[in-house]
Amino acid sequence: MTTANKAVLLAGDSPLYAEFHQLLTDKGFRVLSREEAASEPGTVLLAMEVNSVDLEAKRQELCALDQLLPVGVPIVTTSLAITATEAASWTKHPERVCGFGTLVPLAERELIEIAPALQTEEAALLAAVSLFQSLGKETEVVEDEVGLVFPRILSLIINEAAFALMEKAATREDIDTAMKKGTNYPYGPLEWADRIGLDEVYAISRGLQRDLAEERYRTAPLLRKLVLAKRFGVRSGLGFYHYETKEGCEQ
Repeated sequence: MTTANKAVLLAGDSPLYAEFHQLLTDKGFRVLSREEAASEPGTVLLAMEVNSVDLEAKRQELCALDQLLPVGVPIVTTSLAITATEAASWTKHPERVCGFGTLVPLAERELIEIAPALQTEEAALLAAVSLFQSLGKETEVVEDEVGLVFPRILSLIINEAAFALMEKAATREDIDTAMKKGTNYPYGPLEWADRIGLDEVYAISRGLQRDLAEERYRTAPLLRKLVLAKRFGVRSGLGFYHYETKEGCEQ
């Protein structure tokens, strides 16, 4: 990653947005919005787009970035709820689009998975690897599949835990305790879901069902209901558990 030009365009509506903004700033990058970049598109080193929940918003954002930026500027985009190949197909210059995946909180993620689309050129892939390594993260190039590896497997575990809770196999506390003590996971799956954001987990689950159309990827109705009720977890004050928030939600 060059030091002469360290302007990164960051776009999208996701919990990842604030965390990447902070991390990029801490590492000396100048973070630009799409509106700010419009006045100086030639200074943008790379664009990062982080929508996962609203795929129509993701499409519009990627098309806007593709239209705004010079052809040589890579675009890295989250490929959790959709493949990078499909996301790239929305643009006029798909060769510069590369997928990646991670989950919040970023401070707990040592590694970021990178998934080049079928259309991705080598220069865009190398730019993505260079960016994330310059942010202090290890990188692993994986196949372009919905959810990638860690987010996919964790989301499926969370979805199964939601089924277990819905079917009254155990209480939420007992489910989390069993998984923490039985597997040495740092968090129980329901607690973990609340930390990540139930809407983000639901987006991955929905994407797997949409892309692979197999019964094993069916989203637990309870998870869907919580998302519809905007009970996203820690950041909203309600999820599988209750949390204190600035608005004063009680534990």
